[in-house]
Amino acid sequence: MVHAVKSTQALVANARMYSATPAVKADWKALLAWVMARAGLPWDLIDYDAPAPLSVLWARNDLGLAMMCGLPFAQRGERPTLVAAPIPSPARYGGKPVYFTDIVVRADAPYRTLEDTFGGVIGYTLADSMSGGVALRHHLAPYRQAKGSRLYRQAVGELINARGVIAALAEGRIDAGPLDSYYHDLLKAHDPGFAAQVRTLASTAPLPIPPLVATAALPAETLQALRAALLASATAAELAPLMQRLLLAGFAFPDPNDYTPLAAMDGGPAPTLDEI
Repeated sequence: MVHAVKSTQALVANARMYSATPAVKADWKALLAWVMARAGLPWDLIDYDAPAPLSVLWARNDLGLAMMCGLPFAQRGERPTLVAAPIPSPARYGGKPVYFTDIVVRADAPYRTLEDTFGGVIGYTLADSMSGGVALRHHLAPYRQAKGSRLYRQAVGELINARGVIAALAEGRIDAGPLDSYYHDLLKAHDPGFAAQVRTLASTAPLPIPPLVATAALPAETLQALRAALLASATAAELAPLMQRLLLAGFAFPDPNDYTPLAAMDGGPAPTLDEI
């Protein structure tokens, strides 16, 4: 929900969603600090680390710039202001503000196709996570419909995030699980040993990537300044090494309605993950 904010109320910024490692977190904080400085905004840059629930962060009314999963953004009756959306730089994103769900297995598992994992144990982060739950359920639904019965003998949820999925795979608690592709790519770049414990069997169709939003009502000139600063980050020479480390090509300004189909996916007829 967008809340009116008195001019004396301090706003905050946060980029937890893609802080895949301590070094990546530091780079995101440096990037947001640069953006706010360029926009002339003396906001506080706050930490909000796992396992603290992101839903609590997103419920705050003083967010000036924070990443939000596209699903709760799409589901809110009064949506936050969509400030911008990141454009990942790897080729598979095609220069667009999109991402995928990578369905992964343990690196040494015998599976060669997604269908090979059927009959095993599927993991997921949270049932209301887009990349870690809903997109996976949506991708598996046609297989479930064709078979007419459960694909997996068990589902294990509450794995929280991509690291939880990889840990569960490495420990043999699940046979397959979902990873946000951009987070996955950041892990491969910055924590390759950890990421190498899994490999990708399949990826979903592209979806709108989690946007940077404001839950506080921003004056038009503030929003314009923020967007100008985010746009400038793509060509700022002093940010080039940081942008490269973050696998960021820059930022786009998508139509908020691009996210509307995500709500329909969550409310569709596909079985729940515990029944898939």
